[in-house]
Amino acid sequence: MDEQQADEAKTPLAERKVSVSNILWPLLLSVSVLVVIGYYTFDLQAFRGLLGSLNPWLLLAALGTVGTRVAFGGLRLHYFSHGRLSVRDGLRSQLAWDFFAYVTPSTIGGGPFAAVFVSKDRGLPLGEATSIFLFSMLMDQLWAAFLMPTMVILSFYVGVFPEAMGTIGFATMLTAFVVFVAWVAILAYGTLINPRMLAVLVGTVFRIRWLRRFRTRALRVMAEMRHRSTILRSQPLGFYAKGFLLTLIPWLSRYALPVFLIWSVYPSVDKLLVFLRAAALQLGALFLPTPGGAGAMEGLYLLFFGPPIMPEALVAPTLLAWRLLSYYLFIFAGTFIALQFIQRRVRSESADA
Repeated sequence: MDEQQADEAKTPLAERKVSVSNILWPLLLSVSVLVVIGYYTFDLQAFRGLLGSLNPWLLLAALGTVGTRVAFGGLRLHYFSHGRLSVRDGLRSQLAWDFFAYVTPSTIGGGPFAAVFVSKDRGLPLGEATSIFLFSMLMDQLWAAFLMPTMVILSFYVGVFPEAMGTIGFATMLTAFVVFVAWVAILAYGTLINPRMLAVLVGTVFRIRWLRRFRTRALRVMAEMRHRSTILRSQPLGFYAKGFLLTLIPWLSRYALPVFLIWSVYPSVDKLLVFLRAAALQLGALFLPTPGGAGAMEGLYLLFFGPPIMPEALVAPTLLAWRLLSYYLFIFAGTFIALQFIQRRVRSESADA
């Protein structure tokens, strides 16, 4: 093994996949789709007429949902780490997690990448950081697994899913939901009941030829995670109840954001229907292949919240505000945190030299 290969073997796979291109092309794709939607739906004259009903307090409430999402996300990481991450560290880690989630495919999520970053940024063992994020991801997925059948049941009474999806689209989403719930059940069993199963699975996967060089490190991380799983299994029921509540609040904040944005310019909108559709949209986002759902999320917004939910002239402006507060803002915040981290590492290495 030459020097370059040795360096690669020491570097976690998740750590080497995020580059400038990972950040720029999803942004460009998102903006491009937004521009196309705006070109076909935006009517300046109609928008000016509707703008007279703008409620700035509801816009402020929309901003509040973003702050609530970040604040409780940070508190959750602080709680799940048993204080190993301070509240400030938890907030910083949550912003990093959101950033990585938006520059990696939605089907992967940013948890593994965020765990590597937090391990180096906060000086935690990689296995411990991974277990914190794995448990947080498990709580997210348990909530999604509970919400999916709830949305399906509600769809027989309320228009949770747009009619434009059709029977085939609904059947496809239902199949994906069933597969997802099965996966969550396996993950929960492997994390909380039988962590040895995950270790065996990881060991088998890393026997693949092009992953073999990472096998020793992966097994070491799994050993640390098994120790962490033992700690988690010993926690009282109240620990899980509070953790689920800390998980629920950020997700409810995500669903409330489009409600306040649309309500602020269109007072007669059906708030409950928008809230339910926002929840269904976020579930659909779990299966999108592009980073942060770039391009696809803009299309889903038009599908879920376009006419008759609100006038066509309001689609592009509210979509822009929604993506600014739920996507672009976290890209910029994550980039700032990453630059801070790089500068600190450079100063540390210079001081060592």
